[in-house]
Amino acid sequence: MKKELIISHEDEQSKIALLEDGRLFELHEQEDKSDFVVGDLFIGKVKKLAPNLNAAFVSIGYDKDAFLHYQDLGPQYLTYKKFLKDTVSKKQQNSSLKNFEVQPEIHKNGIIDKVLAKDDLVILQITKEPISTKGPRISTQISLTGRFLVLIPFDKSVSISKKIGSAEERERLRTLIESIKPEGFGVIIRTVAEGKKVAELHNDMNQLVQKWETTFKNIQKNKAPGKILSEEDKASSILRDNFNADFVSIICDDEQMVNDMKAYIEVIAPERKNIVQFYDKPLPLLEYYNVEKQLKQSFGKHVNIPSSKGAYLVIEHTEALHVIDVNSGNNISSGNSASKEHALNINKMAATEIARQLRLRDMGGIIVVDFIDMINADHRRDLYEHLKEEMQRDKARHKILPPSKFGLIQMTRQRTRPENIIETKEENPNVDGEILAPIVVVERMEEVIRNIIQIEKGKVFLHVHPFVEAYLTKGLMSIQVKWYLKYKKWVTIIPRDSFKYLEYKLVNSEKVELMGHSN
Repeated sequence: MKKELIISHEDEQSKIALLEDGRLFELHEQEDKSDFVVGDLFIGKVKKLAPNLNAAFVSIGYDKDAFLHYQDLGPQYLTYKKFLKDTVSKKQQNSSLKNFEVQPEIHKNGIIDKVLAKDDLVILQITKEPISTKGPRISTQISLTGRFLVLIPFDKSVSISKKIGSAEERERLRTLIESIKPEGFGVIIRTVAEGKKVAELHNDMNQLVQKWETTFKNIQKNKAPGKILSEEDKASSILRDNFNADFVSIICDDEQMVNDMKAYIEVIAPERKNIVQFYDKPLPLLEYYNVEKQLKQSFGKHVNIPSSKGAYLVIEHTEALHVIDVNSGNNISSGNSASKEHALNINKMAATEIARQLRLRDMGGIIVVDFIDMINADHRRDLYEHLKEEMQRDKARHKILPPSKFGLIQMTRQRTRPENIIETKEENPNVDGEILAPIVVVERMEEVIRNIIQIEKGKVFLHVHPFVEAYLTKGLMSIQVKWYLKYKKWVTIIPRDSFKYLEYKLVNSEKVELMGHSN
């Protein structure tokens, strides 16, 4: 499978698209000044206890307090509490945990107000970003994630991913990590560590230890509530968790980000740093790789199932769950054996698209799928196994139940960020009963162009809706050609799938917006 990572930076926001064989499978958006990323470490201050929920609300500098349940305190909470107190008071002089006195573990079924009190300071980690009206979800069980390893303070064990099956490889990794891990830390060996050389694992360990050193120094500054360690930016996180031999290219339109990613890959896979490429063309990056087009096609209530000749999904969202209905269209008409086999094929195609949709939209919680009815038990079993196989590429934790007697498949999927929602419908521009005539819209564009080209010496690019682009470039003596003859300057017209009908934007060769209109 050929993987491509497309990273576009525009208007102080990064959009990160993961393509697999040219199809869009994941989309992440991140603002440059994002306050919270899953994995960030903070010092928080307990604002109030909620004994009826066995939880506390903790201030971390966000307008909504973070939610900390007792179960998220972790057994080593008292040790973290002592470490925080000793570090702030300068009793703890360095980040080493070699001789640090570990405190007794708290009871796993304890009560929050027996452990926490109002105004207590706590070291915590973001486990779920703010979603809707809820504040961030947090935990005081700290873990620092690297490419191959996860470093856990105040632990002694070395755990290995169950997906590494070879007993010989498990023993090699365990022996190696036991010999290089710092005292006072536990380690989880990730699946991608399988077969890696000593130097790669050792380098990953050193980077994690450096993260802990940074955390310690920031705790000493005692700025509570406040951030003490930032997780990598989204691009680096995706590289860390997904980068493998399947990646053929990483394309980015921001030169600084390109340099940062090359530096990151040079550390983890120096022989492959050249797959990172800088994109510097007039056509926006996401348009060039058809990402905007795929977004319009993939979101919304109705989604076509590729290669199914008319079958589609209907995706409904309620407060408590998501419901997906598989509709065969006019594909299945009779109950003969060929039709039954066809129903299975349509269902398997639908399962493949559903697995993609869950990743693309980052849907979480309870998901119920109503597939086309299948009487044959072997067919139902085949569909179930196929769906599980398709979901294996999904990094989010999930669980799938076998088909019920009604033919429904139920699943749960963990979500740590707000669900992706892309609006596929546009407002009717004819709301008040009137709309500007197309000639008037074009005249306004021309007026803008006439004023701009008098002062803009370089190339000029007009971004418009595809319908408008077709209108402006139609025929030998198109409006675009007439502008050139009139103003002696060529205006390059670029269709934008993400634009509304009457939206346009004029930019120069440096991609600086000269004038725009979005109504």
